Amino acid sequence: MDDQLHQMHEDARVLGGRLGLSRRQLLAATTGMAAAAVLGLGGAGAAHAAGRPVPAGGNGVLVPPPRRGIILYTVRDAIARDPGTTDLPSGFKEVFAALSGMGYRQVEFAGFRQHANAEGGNVDNVAGARLLRTWLDDNGLRAQGNHGSIPSTINEQTLAAFDAACEVANILGLDHIGTGSDPTGSAYLADWQAAADRWNVLGERAARHGLKLYTHNHDVAYSFLLDSGPLDAQGRPTRSSGVRRLEWFLAHTDPKYVYLEMDIYWAHVAQYKHRSYTAPDGSQVTAVFDPAAVVAAQTQRFPLFHAKDGRINAATPNGYDMVPFGTGDIDYATFYRRIGAKGSHHSMYEQDNAASYPAPSAGASLDNAAVSYGNLAALRG
Repeated sequence: MDDQLHQMHEDARVLGGRLGLSRRQLLAATTGMAAAAVLGLGGAGAAHAAGRPVPAGGNGVLVPPPRRGIILYTVRDAIARDPGTTDLPSGFKEVFAALSGMGYRQVEFAGFRQHANAEGGNVDNVAGARLLRTWLDDNGLRAQGNHGSIPSTINEQTLAAFDAACEVANILGLDHIGTGSDPTGSAYLADWQAAADRWNVLGERAARHGLKLYTHNHDVAYSFLLDSGPLDAQGRPTRSSGVRRLEWFLAHTDPKYVYLEMDIYWAHVAQYKHRSYTAPDGSQVTAVFDPAAVVAAQTQRFPLFHAKDGRINAATPNGYDMVPFGTGDIDYATFYRRIGAKGSHHSMYEQDNAASYPAPSAGASLDNAAVSYGNLAALRG
């Protein structure tokens, strides 16, 4: 394998010399290919490299190649680093090349900031969006969404800012516009009602721009809504009817205009943490959350997923530790088989701690991205 890698880099060096590419440009273009060679990415070799057998008797690829993506938050350290201090891929352009080399065909933005010394400099503007779109196209990548800011109030100024964000989304070629936050952090029905009303307005407005508005969940959004008496001193309900917050939100927003991106890791954390509620009569009721069942009930409202894996660890409050995709204990093959609309969802690999797993290093996030792509590609069912 060492000989194979050496030859790959030598071939790339020779080709780069003919094309006039710098060392940095070469490294960005070949990072993913080198990782693929080491790990056997793109097929059964990836699963075996992760210590996980390929399921027997599967009836096809669960995540088709065009729908294998990554949220750029995973590799934020690479986007943010100074290219003058390293030969590793730095900034959007070089990171796009590295991810494309691994096999990724979709990305989800987490904002538009990069290091000031990276090519293009400040790209958090309309001109920058046009430049980003050029780099996406050059690397065969399609941007599907962005974790941006969704107005918390509706007025003339916030609607104008939202329209501007939608215009940037259209320049980038996005189909979706959204946020990495829950619609509200509140546990109370009145606040979720206000959020649903606001999101219905914004979702319809996004649709005028040809976009789907989406929210991303954390575990607490799948905890139980406080919607029943008795009331506390501030007149707020203290008990629950057993409805989970985001399930109520889904039921009270327009399915034509409001969509969800399920973070599958956080949904499984919710399954671990939020297992009971206090009913109106004061009794404790156990109700275990089933993420796949929620999606299957209205699968078209979940166009995007965060494919984030976790290894069971009951010693932690969340019950899981984040790990590269395909190396944890979340049964993704079964999840994808159960949810319906096979192959129609956009799966964005995410690993919040990719830059520090298994230990902090400059290349860790891109290394973990390569491993995770291979395991995502290897899913069968």
